[in-house]
Amino acid sequence: MLVHVERTGPWDDGDSGEFRELAASAGAVAVAALRAPVRTPDPRYFIGPGKVDEVAQACRECAAEVVIIDHALSPSQERNLERRLECRVLDRIGLILDIFAQRANTFEGKLQVELAQLRHLSTRLVRGWTHLERQKGGIGLRGPGEKQLETDRRLVNERIRRISARLDGVSRRRALSRRARARGEAPVVSLVGYTNAGKSTLFNALTGACVYAADKLFATLDPTLRRLDLPSGGHAVLADTVGFIRELPHDLVAAFRATLEETREASLLLHVVDASTEDRQQKIEQVNQVLTGIGAHDVAQIVVFNKCDTMDVRPTFGVERDARGVPVRAWVSAHTGDGLDELVGAIAELTGAVRLERRLRLPPAAGRLRARLFELGSVIRESVDADGSSVLDVLIPGADLERLARHEGLDASMIEPAFRATGT
Repeated sequence: MLVHVERTGPWDDGDSGEFRELAASAGAVAVAALRAPVRTPDPRYFIGPGKVDEVAQACRECAAEVVIIDHALSPSQERNLERRLECRVLDRIGLILDIFAQRANTFEGKLQVELAQLRHLSTRLVRGWTHLERQKGGIGLRGPGEKQLETDRRLVNERIRRISARLDGVSRRRALSRRARARGEAPVVSLVGYTNAGKSTLFNALTGACVYAADKLFATLDPTLRRLDLPSGGHAVLADTVGFIRELPHDLVAAFRATLEETREASLLLHVVDASTEDRQQKIEQVNQVLTGIGAHDVAQIVVFNKCDTMDVRPTFGVERDARGVPVRAWVSAHTGDGLDELVGAIAELTGAVRLERRLRLPPAAGRLRARLFELGSVIRESVDADGSSVLDVLIPGADLERLARHEGLDASMIEPAFRATGT
């Protein structure tokens, strides 16, 4: 039984469709679906008591074994619903954790999922011992249930500590690998995006790998790294990462810290978006929220609109640039290969394999920006205008140009059109 929680506004077919896909990805067979408008969450059940009675009646009629609520529930709300509905209750977080548990294949992935599950379970241990006595206080009134709960909680906490220690080791090994790649001057390009946006298909198309890809949520979970050859003769490391989703559980983000470090330390992010969906802007915002949460919001980014071959009105395949001439968007189809050559060229440009020649006119007040350009070793020649402005001819990677625009106040009005792009 699927219960889609509607917080405000009309029935959201997009969110309800994603909820049904999540349930199907977990292997659930939906016998019925109900919507539950919620203005103020009920402290006992989250949904209203009248809606609980309606769900209970529907469960009896359809012989439902599990009720899945499309929202996070507190442990007490979950227990109260189970008592009233007389069947297993699973919230959105538990559903996503179950999918991740099925998808994890590598040793690291299994550890990360188990850690997230244990952290989620640690607040819900009381459910398994409701048939035993509870501690009521006073001599002779301490039943065996409380002792068993304390034992279970201690065992769970001990297992969490052990897994965390192992994942700290994984994090250290990944840090060593990143330093080795940095010494070899191999930039890392990380694929990020909403789940089922086509990241793995794009990964395979760019690198020739055979990573599992399917049209379902969280088809791939374990991170994969492959070499990406660039047209300038250099290469980069392309990383396929786990997909994001609305209301991604915090425990899951914390457990995947070692994996998400690859995203935070990347030279460039390819933010893959399913161009054929109507709610793509909302999904872009959801992914950007997660990137901000893990500290990756300052990494240079190209928004890659994938699956353009399935759109009713097909856009022009290729790369779009901003006023500074920096690639910011790409329209591609990983399935047909359209636009991929232009995307690889933009990757080479933003990772420094291709440097851009620009003429900058900086006002006298932009002394900090001028000094930063000299620190980067990007200045070819300099002259001074009659009004005191500095005229700099620079040869600079696109990623550095983007960072200066974000953090040092480099405005598009200071940049003259490109003379040419020079390969290094």
